[in-house]
Amino acid sequence: MSDARERPAALFLFAHQDDEFGVFQRIADCRAQGLRVACAYFTDGATASATAAQRNLESLAVLQKLGVERDEVHFAGQQLGIADAQLPQHLQRAARWLEHWLDGYGQIDSLHVTAWEGGHHDHDALHALAVTVADRRGLLARTWQYSLYQAAGLPGPLFRVLAPLPQNGPARTWTIPWQMRRTYLRHCLSYPSQRGTWIGLFPFVLLHYLLRGTQALQPVDPGRLGQRPHPGPLYYEKRRFFSWDRMVQALEAWRANRS
Repeated sequence: MSDARERPAALFLFAHQDDEFGVFQRIADCRAQGLRVACAYFTDGATASATAAQRNLESLAVLQKLGVERDEVHFAGQQLGIADAQLPQHLQRAARWLEHWLDGYGQIDSLHVTAWEGGHHDHDALHALAVTVADRRGLLARTWQYSLYQAAGLPGPLFRVLAPLPQNGPARTWTIPWQMRRTYLRHCLSYPSQRGTWIGLFPFVLLHYLLRGTQALQPVDPGRLGQRPHPGPLYYEKRRFFSWDRMVQALEAWRANRS
């Protein structure tokens, strides 16, 4: 029997513990296809209400229910000391870690990363570094982006969940069976340390599963990294977490220092 380490791998990149909710079905599908599934988190996830360890355990429990093995889950952000909401300031170290991690996989079937959508600045930063690294390694055709949330064209604090931006290209969609939709909704309630966040997210995720019930992935394009994700204020700008100008500066600084 061939060594599991030689199997083609489906790799999933997350900025935060619980970002996996955007690809529950994709992870399950990759496992069903016999692919080796591995995941990496690029911030430590610690918040005012939760430690990094708490959030790690929550995501590990969910991933294990999806069939991901414990030793295939890597907490790069904790290892590198990258705090939640600070990924744009640490692109150089994060990219080096990603390059080294990718070297450990002989066959990469697919690489999945948060979408370029202006929802959270860590998500956009992770997208930029992953697409840049994928381009350098000839992996663009096997790299996919998945939407979490964005606010294109919406007033005030409103946002959409699991809604791919048209600007990111045509989406491949799969219908999720009803039984699995119920299972995934239960998974979304498996992050007690993030109860405040999920009070806001869960109603929209519920509506998605009731009305659309799809898993969507889009291709990636390095040319998009020089473009604002969508016209108008980005969600992280509305919340005053970050700004597009600061994102541009962070990406330019990283490119200038990249070896």
